[in-house]
Amino acid sequence: MAALDYLLFDPKTESVLLYVEGIHDGRTFISSLRAIARAKPVIVLKVGRYASGSQAARSHTGALVGNDAVFDAVLARCGVVRVHSAQDLFAAARALSSRRKPRGDRLAVVTNGGGPGVLAADACSSENVQLATLAPETIEKLNAILPRHWSHANPVDVIGDADGERFGGAARIVAEDPNVDAVLTAFCPTGIATAESVADGILPVAKECSKPFLTAWLGEISVIDTRHRVEEAGIPAYRSSEVAVQAFAALASHVKNQRLLLESPSPRSTTVEHDIVRAEEIFLAAVAEGRTLLNEVEAKTLLAAFGIPVPPFVVATTHEEAVRAAETIGYPVVMKILSPDITHKSDVNGVRLDVRDARDVGYQFDDIIATVHRMRPEAKVAGVLVQSMVARRDGRELMIGVMTDPAFGPAISFGSGGVAVELLRDNAVGLPPLNVRLAGDLIDRTRAARLLGAYRNVPAANRDALIDVLLRVSDLVCALPWVAEMDINPLLLDPTGAVALDARVVIDPARRHLDSRYSHLAIHPYPEALEAIERLRDGIEVTIRPIRPEDAEMETDFITELSDESRYLRFLSIVRHVTPEMIARFTQIDYDREMALIATRQEEGHESIIGVARYVRDPNPVSAEFAIVIADRAQRKGLASKLMGRLMTHARFAGIERLRGLVLASNDSMLELMDRLGFETLPVDDDPSLVDVVKTL
Repeated sequence: MAALDYLLFDPKTESVLLYVEGIHDGRTFISSLRAIARAKPVIVLKVGRYASGSQAARSHTGALVGNDAVFDAVLARCGVVRVHSAQDLFAAARALSSRRKPRGDRLAVVTNGGGPGVLAADACSSENVQLATLAPETIEKLNAILPRHWSHANPVDVIGDADGERFGGAARIVAEDPNVDAVLTAFCPTGIATAESVADGILPVAKECSKPFLTAWLGEISVIDTRHRVEEAGIPAYRSSEVAVQAFAALASHVKNQRLLLESPSPRSTTVEHDIVRAEEIFLAAVAEGRTLLNEVEAKTLLAAFGIPVPPFVVATTHEEAVRAAETIGYPVVMKILSPDITHKSDVNGVRLDVRDARDVGYQFDDIIATVHRMRPEAKVAGVLVQSMVARRDGRELMIGVMTDPAFGPAISFGSGGVAVELLRDNAVGLPPLNVRLAGDLIDRTRAARLLGAYRNVPAANRDALIDVLLRVSDLVCALPWVAEMDINPLLLDPTGAVALDARVVIDPARRHLDSRYSHLAIHPYPEALEAIERLRDGIEVTIRPIRPEDAEMETDFITELSDESRYLRFLSIVRHVTPEMIARFTQIDYDREMALIATRQEEGHESIIGVARYVRDPNPVSAEFAIVIADRAQRKGLASKLMGRLMTHARFAGIERLRGLVLASNDSMLELMDRLGFETLPVDDDPSLVDVVKTL
């Protein structure tokens, strides 16, 4: 990933187009990609979209979620755009080069041809772009300048005899509509108005518009010069309205993914206590028996250990035990075959629903055992699971799963569930750890999301309960690297809550080890283990913790309030203006390649930063450059020593062998601190005003 690291710091590189065939080191790739995506637009074209990497999968999730779906999820969390053809690659690059960002994905189309308008509308549907609903005021303004028989809707058909003035006037009105996030004008050559005259009307509007403004010029010879003219003016110009819509879709996706890039959830998303000891007992018992597949009892017990609701159940090995279990649980019950050799119970008629009395329980037990012996005589039978029958009138059958990608590790899947899950193939994929926003985005990317709301006489399902289950699954995945695959299918969700009716878990004994850097995850989670309380020499308590994107406002205030001298000592120059780009670079960090520890305290009822110590890895990953700055009001209280001590400890743990930094030769207090911490002081050959301080960790 050295090329990405080079392009990140290359001042002449404004955007990056990537052609990808495969990834071997997923975490390094993600770390480099997230770093450059924070600074420059990145567009990725990956080939091999339909290659299956899950032929040996032993769960629904493993079979349904291919490597390509995981790659999509990776790119979304990296804040970059994915396209599927070379044409889309350059079309998206043209749109992103304008640097105008839409607030949403609502597109308005202004055209002089009905055909291009319909094609644009169809493209919006296929690209998941919304056709903006024009405000009544916009319609009234358009009525005043357009012929009576214009379309009166979006796409805005200004009619084939439109000249540049009419085209530009309509585009201006539409661009001012608060319901519109971007404007696309599509010109179809006619014998009435030339492309040049239309460009004369459109370009002033496009240049003044703060929203993304795209143009399409249909045809070739009669419009090619105009297309070049528009592009030279800095306005994206395309050969068709469909390609223009695809370009806007990439632009809207970039904005959305940039928001996802800011999310830095911790490895634990819920406050519920997890029974890790019970989970490890289940794992060790299965490994001792040479199994990589947990039985349903073990799987549900594992879910319960992480607070995921499951119905009451008992394992019965005899006719009589089944009857006693049903009497204890209460009727009606569900009965399921329990066998490590049977993946899908319904394939062997191994599930019996709504069993309502003791006589029927006994009959169903005997029949399940006999049927399985007849259809799968080689299968080992551990018994029959007797479970409370959960019947909810307004329940939706959903599925939550986990699979392990060879390059990117565990991924969480959500979608429609039930016995027809393979037929529906409705799922979306996200990377752990999740938080509420990421879980909500995962839900919204499926067709199943539409079923969660109220419709006809069916009340809305409990979306909060679903999000809570997703967060608990995320906690499980982060805490247990040995969970290789998992299905919760179906997860029954209704207005009152959620319950996991069935579960299947595949384990990988080779993945048992968990380190505090969560190396089994593709994205380093927020390192909450580094949070600590320290007391300064004057008795004031401060919180030391890693920086987060939401600390941007505090970081801005911190730098702004530094004295000129403190700024000069930190940045080796007097920084007059704090730019949004600077703050983004300081607060939106990738914890895998860098670390910034901040010290905060409560002052006048709000939290403020009083010190920052950070390191950034060099291209040689075992060395890093560090920097530290303390607020003027917090200096000489021992804070610098505490911050540097914690930063050095973490750097050593993260595999960094050498820390170095540049210090002004006149900065006596910093040089004294470096001496106390054991740093070696070296001269800088070409600049005697600087000193190089180095420490081997």
